[in-house]
Amino acid sequence: MRSPRTLAPPPAGRLRAPGTRTPLALAVPALVAIAFLLMPLAGVLARTPWNDLGTHLTSPDVLEALRLSLVVSFCALGLSLLLGVPLAWLLARVSFRGKALVRSLVLLPMVLPPTVGGVALLLGFGRRGLLGGWLENTFGIVLPFHTSGAVVAATFVAMPFLVISLEGTLAGLRTSYEETAASLGASPVRVFCTVTLPMVAPGLAAGAALTWARALGEFGATITFAGNLPGTTQTLPLQVYLLLQGSPEAATSVSLLLLVIAMAVLVCLRGRWTGATTDRAARPVRATDDNAPASPPATGTEEPVIEPVTTSVAPQERWPLHAEVTGFNELTLDAGPGTTIAVVGPNGAGKTTLLRALLGLTPRARATLRLGDTDVTTLPPHRRGVAWVPQDGALFPHLSALSNTAYGLRAHGTPRAEARRVAQLWLDRLGVGPLAHRKPAQLSGGQAQRVALARALAARPRLLLLDEPLAALDQTTRAHVRHTLRGHLAGFGGVCLIVTHDPVEAVSLADRVLVLDDGQALQDAPPAEVTRHPRSPWVARMLGRNAWPGTATGDGLALTGGGHLVAADRLPDGARALAIIAPEAVSLHLDKPTGSPRNVWPGTVREITSAGSRLRILVTSDEAPDLVAEITPSAALELGLADGVSVWTSVKATEVSLVTL
Repeated sequence: MRSPRTLAPPPAGRLRAPGTRTPLALAVPALVAIAFLLMPLAGVLARTPWNDLGTHLTSPDVLEALRLSLVVSFCALGLSLLLGVPLAWLLARVSFRGKALVRSLVLLPMVLPPTVGGVALLLGFGRRGLLGGWLENTFGIVLPFHTSGAVVAATFVAMPFLVISLEGTLAGLRTSYEETAASLGASPVRVFCTVTLPMVAPGLAAGAALTWARALGEFGATITFAGNLPGTTQTLPLQVYLLLQGSPEAATSVSLLLLVIAMAVLVCLRGRWTGATTDRAARPVRATDDNAPASPPATGTEEPVIEPVTTSVAPQERWPLHAEVTGFNELTLDAGPGTTIAVVGPNGAGKTTLLRALLGLTPRARATLRLGDTDVTTLPPHRRGVAWVPQDGALFPHLSALSNTAYGLRAHGTPRAEARRVAQLWLDRLGVGPLAHRKPAQLSGGQAQRVALARALAARPRLLLLDEPLAALDQTTRAHVRHTLRGHLAGFGGVCLIVTHDPVEAVSLADRVLVLDDGQALQDAPPAEVTRHPRSPWVARMLGRNAWPGTATGDGLALTGGGHLVAADRLPDGARALAIIAPEAVSLHLDKPTGSPRNVWPGTVREITSAGSRLRILVTSDEAPDLVAEITPSAALELGLADGVSVWTSVKATEVSLVTL
């Protein structure tokens, strides 16, 4: 029996909505434009003497001009790479006065008439130019009417193609890759050579190809500045100009050669010259299962056994932390060796800004930082001994998981073999050892995050900064990695700051919890203290508590949003305070309750969600702020709870905790 035939979907770029048609008012001019561009090319092809093509292209003068064109174009390409790559990096990465003027100077040769460019070169580098006389008198260098002059002219008109292409590529590259490399101990030059250049390689190659093709076809500036001397400055375009006067058919044959070369370059680039798609980590093809077996395949899909880490630094190496942060963040941090601080707070509170200030990567905040006996405030990021794991991991897409993990060790001068051995140990400890050969695009989100964590731990930092390091992991894997991380931190001689939104991470990993809001420290205390007495509504809600701000009165709290809450605690009248109510302390009733509850409000059920074996019920009321109750499913069934059902809520005064703000 034959299986039914399945039609292949149309190519992604050819989908068109049913019934849509290209407007004639746009289609006709577009077709005319295409014909206009094709006509000169068709003319060259139609007039080419195909029978004599070989003879024309192999004549001694043409071959000599071709040789000289290749020499000049490749020399111009080399000079453009030497000067243009740093210039593109400067324009893309550094803010300075006059940047717009510099970019205009880069673009100027692209819009300047070639002969005007040649005149400008003569006035600048000619024997009577601003610099030419000094070059001749000091070094004996004469550029006009010399092959080197042809190279200078070609570089002048071609280098902008490289700079503009590479600048666009660099602008599209996320700086987190370079910042992470610096935090692992790589110097700026090493970062540029080992991270930046490999990641912008497609844009660089495209810009280089365009630069070479433009230099190969340069005519106006060359003939004006360097002249038209056979064997010295007479390149192929100049040879075409000369042949047009005596042998038009030969000129057509040489023009065809240049046309084919230019078209071949453009076809090979396939639109990549703009450098718009350079971040190869932007569209990774990842495995969908964080527990996917590696090669060779594992048996089943269980997580690999993760060995606990007892220590990562020598016992005598101890680095207490003292930091005074100013700017958007205003706080002072002091922590002894081995301390782990969980940094929590709402979005925009300044958590990531704090980490970047400690790294020395942001002007938004500045940190006076001392690690052990060393003041690292004035040191660049790569010399501070501070490693971080950003939210996206920032694995270098051109390196394998093993090379990523060994990167920090290699930046600190560890021999290659030893660095790879230690890196493999860390990958094994984090449960991703069998994936050492894979590139980041071949890893799932959780696997990539574990590799990023291994890379930071392997670098032996004095201060470890983790920006939501476990956010991309599933619950089972998160528990394993949390156990491994806790084992490492137990023997870590420095201080670790972990930004997290997970209360379990804060409680299980941290010795202290630092609560930030609008750049200020609201609370810095042990996890148990923060859990019992949170001083931030956001933290209270993160911990699953109801949090109502207000002003203390004789018998409780006058709520900010209106209403009154009776509490057994007593605070000075007028004090700003936060009322904390556990969801399990909230009772729900179908009728108004009588008896001991001092706080009773009518309300309406607005949302029912599952929380493990219990249900969380959101109740809204006109007499009190929104309130979350936690009850059993059987109790919800008995009450007949559903969205929109009217209920009464009650809270005993003894179940209300007041915390001063």
